[in-house]
Amino acid sequence: MSVKYYPITNAQKIHFFTQTVCPKKQLLNIGVSVTIELDVDFDALKQSIYEAYDRNESMRIRFHLTKDNETVQYIAPKEDRDIQYFDFRHWKEEDAADEMRRWTEIPFERYDSPMNKIVMIDMPQGYKGLYFLVDHMTADAQSLIVFLEDIIRIYCAKKYDEEYPKPLKSYVEQLKKDLEYENNSKQLLRDREAWTNEIKNSEPIYADIFGNHALQRERFTKNNPKLRAATSVTTDVTAGIKTFHLEADASKRLMDFCAEYHVPPVCLLLMGLRTYISKVNNKQSDISIQSTISRRATLLEKKSGGTRIHFFPCRTIVNTEDSFLDGLEKMREAQNKNFRHSNFNPLEVFAIRQKIYNLEPGQGYEPLSLTYQPLSRKSEDMPDVRYKSNWYSNGVAAQALYLTVMHRPEDDGLDFDFEYQKIKVTPDQLELIYYYLCKIMFYGIEHPYASVGEIIDAV
Repeated sequence: MSVKYYPITNAQKIHFFTQTVCPKKQLLNIGVSVTIELDVDFDALKQSIYEAYDRNESMRIRFHLTKDNETVQYIAPKEDRDIQYFDFRHWKEEDAADEMRRWTEIPFERYDSPMNKIVMIDMPQGYKGLYFLVDHMTADAQSLIVFLEDIIRIYCAKKYDEEYPKPLKSYVEQLKKDLEYENNSKQLLRDREAWTNEIKNSEPIYADIFGNHALQRERFTKNNPKLRAATSVTTDVTAGIKTFHLEADASKRLMDFCAEYHVPPVCLLLMGLRTYISKVNNKQSDISIQSTISRRATLLEKKSGGTRIHFFPCRTIVNTEDSFLDGLEKMREAQNKNFRHSNFNPLEVFAIRQKIYNLEPGQGYEPLSLTYQPLSRKSEDMPDVRYKSNWYSNGVAAQALYLTVMHRPEDDGLDFDFEYQKIKVTPDQLELIYYYLCKIMFYGIEHPYASVGEIIDAV
């Protein structure tokens, strides 16, 4: 049977580029475990995994290097690798976590090889399930969750007479749509013009999570007191992950505020972060944060898997006299602007900005990135089974700080996962950032008409 090859998409090119320049090749590894508080039938689980592979084209992606040295992709017709089993029952919980963290640091073979791995696991405290490792060029957080939920639903259909899950959508069908857009479509040209005009409008200014020392140092080094960008890259990309768990009741208060005031939760999180950065930068009003967009508006996009993450600068100018609600509205406007042109290649956005403002390699304006994952893993159509998940660091971070906020499966509380470069950020500093982020958000939702300046002074 002949193999059909397709170009890689812009979203995949982003990851491919970062992996190419990174000295540690496990950069794109995502490791997660999902375990259930049940006596799992591992034979049935293994069969459920195979069925989930059959239903999900994106989990059978392979990459191929052509004679012209071009990376392309294709879909393997079948996934029939043996699904391994590992017994952690007599291990300490922290030792089991360390072992799965070690697995997460093992890079995949890039070409003509599977880009994910599943290990069925037996954990110390009665939880059983699986560990899943996947390459970011083939999956993002949402597609990973869809795949794992599909396995759980198939298993529950086999064992507990639950309804068999509906088929997933075709990755290839969505891939063709993406490639059609990227082939100089009219929409792409309109998006390029919009981004170029936005960037030309005015230059942002760098504001660091630790104050304005980085910008002042850059100005001194470059002998340019008017410089507005700072260098944020480093050759030491050794990373860690620190997770903070916000209680379910407190998380619900944030979500209830968003529902009452029709504010997307990501805007509340961005508003909290930008207010904290403003606080440590002498109440600077011009703040830019890198915001990721999952680009999953349609059912096909939501259920076809793959990686669809694009990231863009989200810049807002919020004055100290603006109210918290005013700031949220400005944040929503900035996010909506990004959403309207979110299919455009982010690498080109940053290249346009570099050219217009004559930036040197490594210079930029954003001190951190934020991803909010709105898909609750405790979704309504999930079987009523207690389960939990854990994310594992691959030991590498391409940027100083990357915050991912997700809902916990146990209680729908929020988890704040900080991936950080150890050379630049310490766990104690992360604790301080998280502390102020929460204080700002809760003060803001309790006093939505308070000015940003008042909130900064109050916290």
